[in-house]
Amino acid sequence: MNNNKGFTLVEILVALGITMIILAAIYMAVNASQKTSSGIERRVLAQQDEKAALQIMEMEIRMASYNPEFVYANLWKSPSNCNDFSNQAYKGIPVAEANALAIEMDLNGNKSVGVSALGDTSEIIYYNYDTANQRITRETQCGGAQSLLGSNTAGQKSVKVINSILGIPIFRYFDVSGTELAVPVTGDIPKIRRVDIVLAVETEYPNPSTGQPSRMVYSTSVLLRNHAPLP
Repeated sequence: MNNNKGFTLVEILVALGITMIILAAIYMAVNASQKTSSGIERRVLAQQDEKAALQIMEMEIRMASYNPEFVYANLWKSPSNCNDFSNQAYKGIPVAEANALAIEMDLNGNKSVGVSALGDTSEIIYYNYDTANQRITRETQCGGAQSLLGSNTAGQKSVKVINSILGIPIFRYFDVSGTELAVPVTGDIPKIRRVDIVLAVETEYPNPSTGQPSRMVYSTSVLLRNHAPLP
């Protein structure tokens, strides 16, 4: 007599059911892990972009009005017209607004600013908040604006600059006593001694785990050691 027994149909169906439940649980766990990993990666990339932009702005703005040869006549220019020397009293800050800031410096000490033929590159820098495209642009030597943070010329971006949505100005200005100056700063530009920068960003794509974009706000204060009224 043959005593070998196989699985019954019921046993096979139960085993298949249990296997499917286990596989579904594994899939859900792996999928959740991938979403979390993707969300973290996007947030890290956004943080890196924002911190890098803030560091560049801080480093360059700190040099505003740098004038090692103490030239006081026809050195500073309009950021939109490199042939305009109309206002020397503003020194190296010809524009100081809530969402725009222009700075100038004589980096190589050749008694000129922004003359490309003399090697005066990146001595005139104009930052502007392009609210329509949710980006910060950086323009040098009265040339064309380029994206510093946010969308580039190809429309690609890892973050959106959302200061306008949150009602936060990019730049705030303070005098030597710490009193905030009203913007746009014009006649009081020589009084500026500190510039606060705030960048609020949102990731371009939503976090897969939450379905919502991640938001981050970074800020810094810059002391202007070279900017002072003309003697």
